[in-house]
Amino acid sequence: MIEKYNAVKRIPSFDVDMSSTLRPVSFLNFAQEAANIHADYLGVGYDAMHTTRKAWVLARMHVIFHKLPMWRDHVNIQSWHKGANGFQFFRDFVVFDKEGSEKLISATSTWLVIDIDTRRMSKYPEMSEDEGKCIKEDVIAQPAAKVVLPKDIEPVFVAKHPVNYSDLDMNGHVNNIKYTEWSMNSIELDVVNSMPVKELLINFNNEILPGDNVDIYRYREELQDGGLAYYIEGKVNGKSSFVEKLLF
Repeated sequence: MIEKYNAVKRIPSFDVDMSSTLRPVSFLNFAQEAANIHADYLGVGYDAMHTTRKAWVLARMHVIFHKLPMWRDHVNIQSWHKGANGFQFFRDFVVFDKEGSEKLISATSTWLVIDIDTRRMSKYPEMSEDEGKCIKEDVIAQPAAKVVLPKDIEPVFVAKHPVNYSDLDMNGHVNNIKYTEWSMNSIELDVVNSMPVKELLINFNNEILPGDNVDIYRYREELQDGGLAYYIEGKVNGKSSFVEKLLF
């Protein structure tokens, strides 16, 4: 019987912000590690994939922050593979409080398999045709959606970010966590210090490589409920590399 990834983690000081609450980026780090460990458990982790010159890449993610945990809190992190549809593979995540009674974070993600040498999408029947490795349980019912930039808001150019050593992962491209880090850094400090992030959706459109320079643009939308929506887009040579929507 396939089991979920399940781990208890204490929130360390380096994963919280000025209000001592968990940074959204820190949750994404937890999720990435959970996915890596559980993929190993399923027999499709980094080492197994590398023997066939394949790699997992994150395509989309949708995260709902019900209540951000605090520094020193203990949380229970769970994750599981939900199945596949063509080239797409689905994985969910959930974070509970230590007692397991309160849901703190819900997330769903869509992954692709690429050929390491050609950088093209590849089918992976070892997962798509093996229903025994799936747990058909939804934390968020719908797959992560496409982020559509607002048509009636003029974007603001925020920064040109040269890809640095700390941006890169072992696959030789910018790690998916960095896109949200750049996005959060693109929002006014008074907003991120005073309003909690309620939700994020991110689309990874094209990989960013060593030597690239990323032009980052911000759209800001005031919502009827008094909240704010930010859309952050990163472009390389005029081509969209990622789009992220953050709700405050």
